[in-house]
Amino acid sequence: MCLADLPRAFMSRYQAAVLGLGLLFLLLLYVGLSRPPEQTSWLWRHPNVTILAGVTRGNSPIFYREVLPLHQARRVEVVLLHGKAFSSHTWEQLGTLQLLSQRGYRAIALDLPGFGNSAASREASTEVGRAKLLERVLQDLEVHNAVLVSPSLSGLYALPFLMQGHRQLQGFVPIAPTSTQNYTQEQFWAVKTPTLILYGELDHILAPKSLRQLRHLPNHSVVKLPNAGHACYIQKPRDFHLVLLDFLDHLP
Repeated sequence: MCLADLPRAFMSRYQAAVLGLGLLFLLLLYVGLSRPPEQTSWLWRHPNVTILAGVTRGNSPIFYREVLPLHQARRVEVVLLHGKAFSSHTWEQLGTLQLLSQRGYRAIALDLPGFGNSAASREASTEVGRAKLLERVLQDLEVHNAVLVSPSLSGLYALPFLMQGHRQLQGFVPIAPTSTQNYTQEQFWAVKTPTLILYGELDHILAPKSLRQLRHLPNHSVVKLPNAGHACYIQKPRDFHLVLLDFLDHLP
C-alpha cells in the first residue's frame, strides 16, 4: 500500500465503524420499543396523595394503609383485602389507593392476620372468629359505609362477614374468592348487598367454582377481564380500576 492510499483506507475503516455503531443503536432501539408494556405499571398518581399507616387496637392488631379523599368525600368507604401471595402494600403498588383518594373515596387496605405486618391470630382459626375480627376492625377504624373488595384467600374473611353482617356493607366486590362452597343458595339469596363479581378469563379453576355460588346473590353484576388469570386485578390493573370505579360511582 502506498502512502497515498493510507487516508483512504483509514476513512474506509472509520466509515465501517460508524455504520456498525449505527446498526447496533438501531437494533437496541428496536428491542427496547418492541418489548410489551408492563400492565402493572399503569397507575394514576398524584403528588398530594398521602398514604397513612397504622395498627388497630385489641388482642389481634391489624396493620392497615389508608388514604383520605383529596376532594369532596363520597358516601362509601372502600376496604381492600388481599390474596395469599399479597398484602396491603399490593394496593399501593397498583395505585389503587391513590386513585380512590383522587376520586373522593376514603380507602383502607388491610394486612390479614399472618400476612404483611399483621401477626397471626388464633381468632382467625374459625369462621365466626374471622367475621368478628373484620367487624371489629371496621368499628375501630370508624368505617360506616363499607364496600368490601375481596380477592381469593380473603373470601375466608369476607364471606362469613357478608353472611352475618351484610347490612353493614354498601357494596361487595368478590374476585374469585375462596370458601364460597361453604354456603347454601338460600344464604346467598338472603344477601341484598349490591355486588360486582369480577374474575379473569384465564382463571379456569377458582373463578368458575366461585361464580356458581356467587350468582345466587340477587343484586349482582358480573365482569370478566379478558386475557387475565386468577389475580386479574394485578395483570389488568387499568381494566380493573375502570370497572371498580364505575361500580362505586353508581352505588346508591
